[in-house]
Amino acid sequence: MSRSGRCRLRGRSPADNRRRQALPRRPASCAGDRARPRNPADHVRAARPYGGRSASAASRSGSCGVSLLRQYRQGKYLPVLGSIAVGYDRLGHSGAFAGASAVEMHQIRYFLAVCETLNFTRAAEACNVSQPSLTRAIKGLEDELGGPLFRRERNNTHLTGLGEMMRPHLTQVLIETDAAKERAKSFAKLEDVELKLGMMCTIGPRRFVPFLQTFRERHPKVRLIVQDGSNIEIQERLAQGELDVAVYGQPEEIDERFHARRLYDERFVIGVGPGHVFDKQNAVKVCDLNDQPYINRLQCEFLGHAGRIFREQGGRPRTVFRSDRDDWVQSMAMAGLGFTFIPEYAVTMPGLRVRPLIEPEIVRTIQVVTVRGRPHTPAVGAFVREILAFSWVNAGN
Repeated sequence: MSRSGRCRLRGRSPADNRRRQALPRRPASCAGDRARPRNPADHVRAARPYGGRSASAASRSGSCGVSLLRQYRQGKYLPVLGSIAVGYDRLGHSGAFAGASAVEMHQIRYFLAVCETLNFTRAAEACNVSQPSLTRAIKGLEDELGGPLFRRERNNTHLTGLGEMMRPHLTQVLIETDAAKERAKSFAKLEDVELKLGMMCTIGPRRFVPFLQTFRERHPKVRLIVQDGSNIEIQERLAQGELDVAVYGQPEEIDERFHARRLYDERFVIGVGPGHVFDKQNAVKVCDLNDQPYINRLQCEFLGHAGRIFREQGGRPRTVFRSDRDDWVQSMAMAGLGFTFIPEYAVTMPGLRVRPLIEPEIVRTIQVVTVRGRPHTPAVGAFVREILAFSWVNAGN
């Protein structure tokens, strides 16, 4: 097809094309987006020495450096050890500088092998690759860093000034990378792993410690950190990722953000000191609490729920002390200052008299809780499996 025919197919005549070519062109600096490199790597090449322009030319044109700085601030690039840049694309694309030749780990390994042997052939043998592959990798590294790393003279391969400068940096990169890989392997194998457990502060240690002993025996390299708080505090810290897993209970349904599985039920009891009127009874009815001196546990998650039951059943005690510390509450009850309403396995004071609360009985359910939809780490998965398989029937008795 003739040139004029091709032009007609495109909807233009040869004369139109000649007139179009005769029009003055805008300078590249005014051409808008068309003048900008499509690949962010072009900014990088222009901004560094040996990258297609001289250092003086790069310094005269500040726009490329500003563009790179802007992209760095936006989190697209993470500089490592000054001369090496590792790309990070928020959109999930892999590769440094999204298309530019990035520094890769095999290039670093090959470079350090040549540093050790000062011989490309022996370095290739040590790395179990062909010499051309090693040479190409070194050339790519030199292109990325902006200059030759080795001088290859007859029987005299040695590092250049740039190579000498880069060697300690690249050695540290390799060391840190290998260390990161080892930590990742340890994490998957539950070796030297930290697990943050949120424990509701009203859960006593008596029943739970036997489980912790079992877990420790089976997973000795998991470092368990137990943090306490109210049920509300625990679940919010769990949701924020400050805790890995939690154990707590509450009278209302667990928030739909969480996945809860039952461990055991625990009844509430009445705790008094020797000689108290309730000490002579086998059990205490809710109506028996009417007008009795009461030591209030402010941290109790069942405080409002129990208060409603007390009023409905005609049991209106007189509050004489309040404390958010269970050890103080139990000590005051032991001293005969009043009774306290407390979970059965939260009793830690030796000699404190404990009587079942009946008509009605008040029971709480202790549950292990994780965030719904959040994948379990190996440590969390092991903890949940162990705690659900544990026999709670006689634990702490």
